[in-house]
Amino acid sequence: MDGEQVLTDVLVIGSGISGCVAALTAAGDTKRQVTVITGADDPRESSTYYAQGGIIGRGPQDSAELLTEDILRAGDYVNNPAAVAILAQEGPRLLREILVERLGVSFAETPSDELEYIREAAHSTERILHVADATGRAIEEKLIAAVRECPNITLLTRHTAVDLLTPAHHSRNPLSIYEPLSCVGAYVFDQRQGRVRAYLARKTILASGGLGQIYLHTTNPETARGDGLAMAWRAGARIINAQYVQFHPTAFYRRDTPRFLISEAVRGAGARLVNADGRPFMHKYEPEWKDLAPRDVVARSIYHEMLETKAECVYLDLRSYMPADDIRSHFPTIYGRCQEYGVDITRDLIPVVPAAHYFCGGVWVDEWGRTTLRHLYAVGEVACTGVHGANRLGSASLLEGLVWGYRAAQDACRSLDEGGETDIDPRDIPPWYDEGLVETADPALIHQDMNTVQHIMWNYVGLVRSARRLERAIDDLQHLQREVDKFYRATRLTDGLIGLRNSVQVALIVAQAAWEHKESRGCHYRED
Repeated sequence: MDGEQVLTDVLVIGSGISGCVAALTAAGDTKRQVTVITGADDPRESSTYYAQGGIIGRGPQDSAELLTEDILRAGDYVNNPAAVAILAQEGPRLLREILVERLGVSFAETPSDELEYIREAAHSTERILHVADATGRAIEEKLIAAVRECPNITLLTRHTAVDLLTPAHHSRNPLSIYEPLSCVGAYVFDQRQGRVRAYLARKTILASGGLGQIYLHTTNPETARGDGLAMAWRAGARIINAQYVQFHPTAFYRRDTPRFLISEAVRGAGARLVNADGRPFMHKYEPEWKDLAPRDVVARSIYHEMLETKAECVYLDLRSYMPADDIRSHFPTIYGRCQEYGVDITRDLIPVVPAAHYFCGGVWVDEWGRTTLRHLYAVGEVACTGVHGANRLGSASLLEGLVWGYRAAQDACRSLDEGGETDIDPRDIPPWYDEGLVETADPALIHQDMNTVQHIMWNYVGLVRSARRLERAIDDLQHLQREVDKFYRATRLTDGLIGLRNSVQVALIVAQAAWEHKESRGCHYRED
């Protein structure tokens, strides 16, 4: 039992672009105390860090109206119009103010020292700012440096949120059950000390990222297990659009090697998708956009081409469309990673397959990032603003994280300044109780159960779905969840055990949403 509590004004769970922007905005120039936690050892470890292509700005021939139409078209016109309008109108301004002017991110420039805007798939004009093919890394490094320098932000690594603290579920006061659902912080597991503390916060901002690790093939980092979504679900928050899991069409493929992203910017620069015979094929599936079609169209086209040709993968041909020196200068990260596996992209075709990439659903939030729980905000990939609809437009996620990280913190600060308090006395929150738990989490068992989740989701809740596959997935996952719950209740915590519990829950949320939604739309495709 650990009776220690930590008090903070704002608790931010996650250290990607949305979490860092929220923390920096909440800290401001005041004495407000902000705590940022991440389960990773390196706080840069996030999907933001691995984002290659870029972030949407305002190109020379661009407008809010043009961007709005591109976002809506990619999202199959089921986007939230109000959220899209906020992104299109406010996003480019906040990008310039926060990333360019405040943080000094060194985006690529033209020979005349102007910002260079490039075009990506499904964008109707040049509007993407980038730092070669490591845009996310450049942004994340600047953000983490700024967070570390801020005197009223405490950044804690290897601290994993276990559950959100909600008076209705955790208060010693039995009358709290009658109050509206609210959040007063989180139970947090300190991986180094092996103990759990209650972090009590006046406002909590969930910025925990996506869920790609519930799939066998994913471009996401190991931290993307759906932790925040599972915690929000257990706390009673509304979850929407969980059937919309976007598969990136081009992840590097080599047997028994990690998948890593081959950015859309490669196709934006002219690369063509070809089959094992070296023949382009996108014109067969999407005559108008061809290789620059929206991601869901390209991913399914690759899937069907692989079935038709009985191939394990398809290929990207960049060598035929860009000089070798330009390839190395424009895509140094991709060039280097492929070289590690014996592929020289200036001379060789790049083997690729689709992989789980981005979660378009999430915790329902309003235009300020507020969830259905009082004092709880959600931003970034864990949240669903409705910006992406049924499918995300490339390079829109970093901008969304920036905009809603800023807006959520603005609203939280406004509420705090107006006297908005939490709904619980700290004395009512009990300490974490784990006395009597003697069983140790076996990493081999956790790994095997995670592997089971990943195979179920890849085979039955993947790129192409059907009622029979989804029903099988739900049955298998429900059985696994019962076993994991028994294991969880008898075993002392580890980060891996927390992740397994969350992953099984999130896999069920996605599978059930996919089963309920019979109509194919965007990145949710039902072959039946």
